[in-house]
Amino acid sequence: MIKTILFDVDGVLLSEERYFDASALTVWEMLISSNYLALSPQKFKTDYSDKEIEEIRNLVFENDKILKFQKSRGLNANWDMIYLTFAHQLIHLLSQIKEYEIENIREWCQAPIQRKTLLEIGGVLNNYSVELDFGLFVKEFERSEATKQELLDYLNVLALEKLGVETTIFQKGELWSVCEHVSQEWYVGDANIIASTGKPSVQKGKKGFLVNETTLAPKEEIGELFQFLTASGIEIGIGTGRPELETIQPFQHLEWLKHFDVSRIVTADDVAKAEQELPEGKSLSKPHPYTYILGLHRKDLSVQECLNTPLPIKDGDSVLIVGDSLADLLAARQMGCQFAAVLTGLSGKDARGEFEKHKADNILDSVLDLKGIL
Repeated sequence: MIKTILFDVDGVLLSEERYFDASALTVWEMLISSNYLALSPQKFKTDYSDKEIEEIRNLVFENDKILKFQKSRGLNANWDMIYLTFAHQLIHLLSQIKEYEIENIREWCQAPIQRKTLLEIGGVLNNYSVELDFGLFVKEFERSEATKQELLDYLNVLALEKLGVETTIFQKGELWSVCEHVSQEWYVGDANIIASTGKPSVQKGKKGFLVNETTLAPKEEIGELFQFLTASGIEIGIGTGRPELETIQPFQHLEWLKHFDVSRIVTADDVAKAEQELPEGKSLSKPHPYTYILGLHRKDLSVQECLNTPLPIKDGDSVLIVGDSLADLLAARQMGCQFAAVLTGLSGKDARGEFEKHKADNILDSVLDLKGIL
Protein backbone atom coordinates (compact mmCIF):
# COMPACT_ATOMS: atom_id res chain seq x y z
CA MET A 1 0.00 0.00 0.00
CA ILE A 2 1.38 3.41 -1.00
CA LYS A 3 1.85 5.72 1.99
CA THR A 4 4.13 8.37 0.49
CA ILE A 5 4.43 9.85 -3.02
CA LEU A 6 7.40 11.98 -4.04
CA PHE A 7 7.06 13.99 -7.25
CA ASP A 8 9.67 15.33 -9.61
CA VAL A 9 8.56 18.71 -11.02
CA ASP A 10 9.87 19.31 -14.54
CA GLY A 11 8.29 16.99 -17.06
CA VAL A 12 5.77 15.81 -14.46
CA LEU A 13 3.94 18.86 -13.12
CA LEU A 14 5.50 21.75 -15.03
CA SER A 15 6.78 21.86 -18.57
CA GLU A 16 10.54 21.72 -19.09
CA GLU A 17 10.32 23.64 -22.33
CA ARG A 18 11.18 27.06 -20.89
CA TYR A 19 14.11 25.58 -18.98
CA PHE A 20 15.45 24.15 -22.21
CA ASP A 21 14.87 27.48 -23.95
CA ALA A 22 16.84 29.24 -21.21
CA SER A 23 19.54 26.57 -21.46
CA ALA A 24 19.95 27.13 -25.19
CA LEU A 25 20.06 30.91 -24.73
CA THR A 26 22.74 30.47 -22.07
CA VAL A 27 25.03 28.47 -24.36
CA TRP A 28 24.33 30.91 -27.21
CA GLU A 29 25.13 33.97 -25.08
CA MET A 30 28.36 32.52 -23.74
CA LEU A 31 29.53 31.78 -27.27
CA ILE A 32 28.59 35.02 -29.00
CA SER A 33 28.17 37.81 -26.41
CA SER A 34 30.91 40.36 -25.74
CA ASN A 35 30.62 39.38 -22.06
CA TYR A 36 32.09 35.95 -22.84
CA LEU A 37 33.70 34.52 -26.02
CA ALA A 38 32.33 37.31 -28.23
CA LEU A 39 32.24 35.28 -31.45
CA SER A 40 29.31 37.28 -32.89
CA PRO A 41 28.39 40.06 -30.43
CA GLN A 42 26.25 41.83 -33.04
CA LYS A 43 23.83 38.86 -32.96
CA PHE A 44 23.25 38.99 -29.21
CA LYS A 45 20.23 40.58 -27.54
CA THR A 46 18.14 40.02 -24.43
CA ASP A 47 14.66 40.00 -25.96
CA TYR A 48 14.50 37.27 -28.57
CA SER A 49 11.09 36.40 -30.00
CA ASP A 50 9.65 32.91 -29.52
CA LYS A 51 10.55 32.11 -33.14
CA GLU A 52 14.15 33.26 -32.60
CA ILE A 53 14.40 31.24 -29.39
CA GLU A 54 13.17 28.15 -31.23
CA GLU A 55 15.81 28.68 -33.95
CA ILE A 56 18.59 29.12 -31.37
CA ARG A 57 17.49 26.02 -29.45
CA ASN A 58 17.31 23.93 -32.64
CA LEU A 59 20.85 25.03 -33.49
CA VAL A 60 22.47 24.72 -30.05
CA PHE A 61 20.87 21.39 -29.12
CA GLU A 62 20.64 20.08 -32.70
CA ASN A 63 16.85 19.84 -32.71
CA ASP A 64 17.01 18.51 -29.13
CA LYS A 65 19.16 15.49 -30.09
CA ILE A 66 21.83 16.66 -27.64
CA LEU A 67 19.34 17.05 -24.78
CA LYS A 68 17.81 13.64 -25.44
CA PHE A 69 21.24 12.02 -25.58
CA GLN A 70 22.25 13.61 -22.26
CA LYS A 71 19.00 12.49 -20.65
CA SER A 72 19.43 8.97 -22.01
CA ARG A 73 22.80 8.84 -20.23
CA GLY A 74 21.16 9.73 -16.90
CA LEU A 75 22.04 13.43 -16.79
CA ASN A 76 19.15 15.34 -15.26
CA ALA A 77 20.26 18.83 -14.15
CA ASN A 78 19.87 21.62 -16.70
CA TRP A 79 23.01 23.32 -15.42
CA ASP A 80 25.05 20.18 -16.16
CA MET A 81 23.52 20.00 -19.64
CA ILE A 82 24.39 23.63 -20.31
CA TYR A 83 27.94 23.20 -19.07
CA LEU A 84 28.51 20.01 -21.02
CA THR A 85 27.27 21.58 -24.26
CA PHE A 86 29.24 24.81 -23.86
CA ALA A 87 32.46 23.20 -22.63
CA HIS A 88 32.40 20.73 -25.52
CA GLN A 89 32.04 23.58 -28.00
CA LEU A 90 34.87 25.46 -26.27
CA ILE A 91 37.18 22.46 -26.72
CA HIS A 92 36.14 22.25 -30.38
CA LEU A 93 36.93 25.95 -30.90
CA LEU A 94 40.33 25.63 -29.24
CA SER A 95 41.14 22.58 -31.38
CA GLN A 96 40.92 24.81 -34.46
CA ILE A 97 43.73 27.10 -33.24
CA LYS A 98 45.99 24.61 -31.42
CA GLU A 99 48.55 24.70 -34.25
CA TYR A 100 49.12 28.39 -33.54
CA GLU A 101 48.17 28.88 -29.89
CA ILE A 102 49.21 25.70 -28.08
CA GLU A 103 51.06 27.55 -25.32
CA ASN A 104 48.02 29.70 -24.56
CA ILE A 105 45.78 26.62 -24.66
CA ARG A 106 48.03 24.80 -22.18
CA GLU A 107 47.89 27.80 -19.84
CA TRP A 108 44.11 28.13 -20.08
CA CYS A 109 43.67 24.43 -19.35
CA GLN A 110 45.76 24.45 -16.18
CA ALA A 111 43.90 27.04 -14.10
CA PRO A 112 40.20 27.50 -13.29
CA ILE A 113 38.37 29.01 -16.26
CA GLN A 114 36.63 32.17 -15.08
CA ARG A 115 34.68 34.77 -17.06
CA LYS A 116 37.89 36.80 -17.38
CA THR A 117 39.53 33.72 -18.94
CA LEU A 118 36.69 33.40 -21.46
CA LEU A 119 37.18 37.04 -22.47
CA GLU A 120 40.88 36.33 -23.02
CA ILE A 121 40.13 33.17 -25.01
CA GLY A 122 37.56 35.04 -27.09
CA GLY A 123 40.07 37.77 -27.86
CA VAL A 124 42.45 35.17 -29.28
CA LEU A 125 39.76 33.18 -31.14
CA ASN A 126 38.66 36.32 -32.94
CA ASN A 127 42.09 36.51 -34.62
CA TYR A 128 41.25 33.32 -36.51
CA SER A 129 38.49 31.90 -38.67
CA VAL A 130 36.77 29.38 -36.38
CA GLU A 131 33.43 27.66 -36.68
CA LEU A 132 30.92 26.21 -34.24
CA ASP A 133 29.78 22.64 -34.82
CA PHE A 134 27.03 21.39 -32.52
CA GLY A 135 26.62 18.29 -34.67
CA LEU A 136 29.84 16.89 -33.18
CA PHE A 137 28.42 16.47 -29.69
CA VAL A 138 26.52 13.20 -30.01
CA LYS A 139 29.10 11.75 -32.43
CA GLU A 140 31.95 12.31 -29.96
CA PHE A 141 30.16 11.42 -26.73
CA GLU A 142 28.50 8.26 -28.00
CA ARG A 143 32.00 6.79 -28.46
CA SER A 144 32.18 6.58 -24.68
CA GLU A 145 30.19 4.59 -22.17
CA ALA A 146 30.07 7.59 -19.81
CA THR A 147 26.88 8.16 -17.86
CA LYS A 148 25.68 10.83 -15.43
CA GLN A 149 28.55 12.86 -13.96
CA GLU A 150 31.07 10.75 -15.89
CA LEU A 151 30.01 12.75 -18.94
CA LEU A 152 31.66 15.83 -17.41
CA ASP A 153 34.85 13.86 -16.80
CA TYR A 154 34.81 12.76 -20.45
CA LEU A 155 35.39 16.39 -21.41
CA ASN A 156 38.94 15.98 -20.11
CA VAL A 157 39.36 12.91 -22.31
CA LEU A 158 38.25 14.96 -25.32
CA ALA A 159 40.62 17.78 -24.33
CA LEU A 160 43.54 15.34 -24.43
CA GLU A 161 42.36 13.86 -27.73
CA LYS A 162 41.57 17.12 -29.52
CA LEU A 163 44.02 19.56 -27.90
CA GLY A 164 46.85 17.27 -26.88
CA VAL A 165 46.62 18.71 -23.36
CA GLU A 166 46.28 16.59 -20.24
CA THR A 167 43.98 18.40 -17.81
CA THR A 168 41.30 18.01 -15.17
CA ILE A 169 40.01 21.55 -15.70
CA PHE A 170 36.73 20.46 -17.26
CA GLN A 171 35.45 18.78 -14.13
CA LYS A 172 32.71 20.70 -12.36
CA GLY A 173 34.30 23.95 -11.19
CA GLU A 174 34.39 27.69 -11.82
CA LEU A 175 33.36 27.50 -15.48
CA TRP A 176 30.34 25.44 -14.42
CA SER A 177 29.42 28.26 -12.00
CA VAL A 178 29.70 30.86 -14.77
CA CYS A 179 27.26 28.79 -16.87
CA GLU A 180 24.91 28.45 -13.90
CA HIS A 181 24.76 32.20 -13.31
CA VAL A 182 24.05 33.03 -16.95
CA SER A 183 21.30 30.41 -16.93
CA GLN A 184 19.70 31.95 -13.87
CA GLU A 185 19.77 35.38 -15.48
CA TRP A 186 17.70 34.01 -18.34
CA TYR A 187 15.30 32.01 -16.19
CA VAL A 188 14.55 34.24 -13.21
CA GLY A 189 15.25 37.63 -14.82
CA ASP A 190 16.66 40.84 -13.38
CA ALA A 191 13.97 41.08 -10.69
CA ASN A 192 14.93 37.78 -9.04
CA ILE A 193 18.60 37.26 -9.83
CA ILE A 194 19.94 38.50 -6.48
CA ALA A 195 17.50 36.27 -4.59
CA SER A 196 18.43 33.36 -6.82
CA THR A 197 22.22 33.62 -6.90
CA GLY A 198 23.27 36.33 -4.43
CA LYS A 199 24.99 38.13 -7.31
CA PRO A 200 23.82 40.81 -9.77
CA SER A 201 23.34 40.15 -13.48
CA VAL A 202 26.37 40.38 -15.73
CA GLN A 203 23.99 41.16 -18.59
CA LYS A 204 20.93 43.17 -17.57
CA GLY A 205 17.71 43.41 -19.54
CA LYS A 206 16.34 39.87 -19.18
CA LYS A 207 12.71 39.55 -18.12
CA GLY A 208 13.01 35.88 -17.19
CA PHE A 209 10.75 32.90 -17.78
CA LEU A 210 9.78 32.41 -14.14
CA VAL A 211 6.49 34.26 -14.58
CA ASN A 212 5.59 32.19 -17.63
CA GLU A 213 5.43 28.61 -16.30
CA THR A 214 3.35 26.07 -18.23
CA THR A 215 1.57 23.27 -16.34
CA LEU A 216 1.37 19.79 -17.88
CA ALA A 217 -2.33 19.47 -17.02
CA PRO A 218 -4.88 22.08 -15.96
CA LYS A 219 -3.57 23.58 -12.72
CA GLU A 220 -6.95 23.05 -11.01
CA GLU A 221 -6.92 19.34 -11.84
CA ILE A 222 -3.39 18.91 -10.51
CA GLY A 223 -4.48 20.75 -7.35
CA GLU A 224 -7.44 18.37 -7.04
CA LEU A 225 -5.04 15.42 -7.39
CA PHE A 226 -2.92 16.71 -4.49
CA GLN A 227 -6.08 17.22 -2.42
CA PHE A 228 -7.31 13.70 -3.23
CA LEU A 229 -3.98 12.16 -2.19
CA THR A 230 -3.70 14.00 1.13
CA ALA A 231 -7.39 13.33 1.92
CA SER A 232 -6.67 9.64 1.31
CA GLY A 233 -3.97 9.70 3.97
CA ILE A 234 -1.05 9.69 1.54
CA GLU A 235 1.83 12.01 2.35
CA ILE A 236 3.22 13.89 -0.63
CA GLY A 237 6.51 15.61 -1.30
CA ILE A 238 8.74 17.07 -4.00
CA GLY A 239 12.21 16.06 -5.14
CA THR A 240 13.35 18.43 -7.88
CA GLY A 241 16.47 19.67 -9.61
CA ARG A 242 14.96 23.16 -9.57
CA PRO A 243 16.27 25.75 -7.09
CA GLU A 244 13.98 26.68 -4.21
CA LEU A 245 12.90 30.04 -5.70
CA GLU A 246 11.87 28.37 -8.95
CA THR A 247 9.87 25.75 -7.06
CA ILE A 248 8.16 27.66 -4.25
CA GLN A 249 7.20 30.75 -6.25
CA PRO A 250 5.37 28.88 -9.05
CA PHE A 251 3.70 26.55 -6.52
CA GLN A 252 2.40 29.59 -4.63
CA HIS A 253 1.18 31.22 -7.83
CA LEU A 254 -0.57 28.00 -8.92
CA GLU A 255 -2.09 27.50 -5.43
CA TRP A 256 -0.39 24.12 -5.01
CA LEU A 257 1.88 24.96 -2.09
CA LYS A 258 -0.94 24.67 0.47
CA HIS A 259 -1.08 20.90 -0.15
CA PHE A 260 2.55 20.32 0.90
CA ASP A 261 4.57 20.19 4.07
CA VAL A 262 7.51 22.42 3.03
CA SER A 263 9.90 20.10 4.89
CA ARG A 264 9.07 17.55 2.21
CA ILE A 265 10.03 19.88 -0.66
CA VAL A 266 13.66 19.17 -1.57
CA THR A 267 15.29 21.34 -4.24
CA ALA A 268 18.65 21.87 -5.92
CA ASP A 269 19.53 24.33 -3.15
CA ASP A 270 19.31 21.53 -0.57
CA VAL A 271 21.52 19.32 -2.73
CA ALA A 272 24.09 22.08 -3.32
CA LYS A 273 24.26 22.82 0.42
CA ALA A 274 24.84 19.13 1.15
CA GLU A 275 27.56 18.86 -1.50
CA GLN A 276 29.50 21.64 0.22
CA GLU A 277 29.98 19.31 3.19
CA LEU A 278 31.51 16.60 1.00
CA PRO A 279 34.85 16.23 -0.78
CA GLU A 280 35.02 18.43 -3.88
CA GLY A 281 33.54 16.82 -6.95
CA LYS A 282 31.10 14.55 -5.09
CA SER A 283 27.67 14.85 -6.73
CA LEU A 284 24.39 14.23 -4.93
CA SER A 285 22.17 15.20 -7.87
CA LYS A 286 19.83 12.60 -9.31
CA PRO A 287 20.20 9.74 -10.07
CA HIS A 288 21.83 9.78 -6.63
CA PRO A 289 18.90 9.06 -4.29
CA TYR A 290 19.88 11.82 -1.81
CA THR A 291 17.07 14.16 -2.95
CA TYR A 292 14.35 11.60 -2.33
CA ILE A 293 15.84 10.19 0.88
CA LEU A 294 15.96 13.71 2.36
CA GLY A 295 12.36 14.41 1.34
CA LEU A 296 11.16 11.10 2.68
CA HIS A 297 12.56 12.05 6.11
CA ARG A 298 11.30 15.66 6.05
CA LYS A 299 14.87 17.03 6.00
CA ASP A 300 15.41 15.69 9.54
CA LEU A 301 18.53 13.71 8.58
CA SER A 302 22.04 15.12 8.28
CA VAL A 303 23.95 14.68 5.03
CA GLN A 304 25.91 11.75 6.45
CA GLU A 305 22.77 10.14 7.86
CA CYS A 306 21.20 10.31 4.39
CA LEU A 307 24.31 8.84 2.80
CA ASN A 308 24.50 6.11 5.44
CA THR A 309 20.86 5.12 5.00
CA PRO A 310 20.80 1.37 4.18
CA LEU A 311 19.54 0.76 0.65
CA PRO A 312 17.09 -0.48 -0.32
CA ILE A 313 15.15 1.34 2.38
CA LYS A 314 12.85 -0.44 4.78
CA ASP A 315 9.23 -0.59 3.49
CA GLY A 316 10.34 0.80 0.14
CA ASP A 317 7.28 -0.64 -1.56
CA SER A 318 5.14 1.86 0.37
CA VAL A 319 6.90 4.78 -1.36
CA LEU A 320 6.11 5.82 -4.94
CA ILE A 321 8.39 8.15 -6.89
CA VAL A 322 6.82 9.90 -9.87
CA GLY A 323 9.25 11.15 -12.51
CA ASP A 324 9.84 11.59 -16.22
CA SER A 325 13.49 10.63 -16.55
CA LEU A 326 15.88 7.73 -16.29
CA ALA A 327 17.60 9.58 -13.44
CA ASP A 328 14.40 9.45 -11.37
CA LEU A 329 13.93 5.77 -12.15
CA LEU A 330 17.51 4.91 -11.15
CA ALA A 331 17.12 6.79 -7.87
CA ALA A 332 13.90 4.88 -7.13
CA ARG A 333 15.59 1.57 -7.96
CA GLN A 334 18.45 2.24 -5.53
CA MET A 335 15.94 3.02 -2.79
CA GLY A 336 13.80 -0.04 -3.54
CA CYS A 337 10.77 2.18 -4.12
CA GLN A 338 8.04 1.88 -6.70
CA PHE A 339 8.34 4.14 -9.73
CA ALA A 340 5.71 5.71 -11.97
CA ALA A 341 7.05 7.10 -15.24
CA VAL A 342 5.13 10.02 -16.74
CA LEU A 343 5.31 10.51 -20.52
CA THR A 344 5.20 14.32 -20.44
CA GLY A 345 8.94 14.99 -20.36
CA LEU A 346 11.30 15.99 -23.16
CA SER A 347 10.90 12.74 -25.13
CA GLY A 348 7.14 12.51 -24.61
CA LYS A 349 5.56 9.19 -25.53
CA ASP A 350 8.81 8.14 -27.24
CA ALA A 351 10.18 7.51 -23.73
CA ARG A 352 7.81 4.56 -23.22
CA GLY A 353 10.26 2.08 -24.74
CA GLU A 354 13.07 3.16 -22.44
CA PHE A 355 10.85 2.91 -19.36
CA GLU A 356 9.60 -0.51 -20.45
CA LYS A 357 13.21 -1.62 -20.96
CA HIS A 358 14.03 -0.58 -17.39
CA LYS A 359 10.79 -2.15 -16.10
CA ALA A 360 9.13 0.90 -14.58
CA ASP A 361 6.33 -0.22 -12.26
CA ASN A 362 3.83 2.07 -13.97
CA ILE A 363 3.89 4.19 -17.13
CA LEU A 364 1.39 7.06 -17.25
CA ASP A 365 0.36 9.41 -20.05
CA SER A 366 -0.22 12.16 -17.48
CA VAL A 367 0.34 12.74 -13.79
CA LEU A 368 -3.46 12.87 -13.48
CA ASP A 369 -3.55 9.14 -14.29
CA LEU A 370 -2.00 8.53 -10.87
CA LYS A 371 -5.48 8.11 -9.35
CA GLY A 372 -6.05 5.08 -11.54
CA ILE A 373 -3.13 3.08 -10.13
CA LEU A 374 -3.78 3.76 -6.45
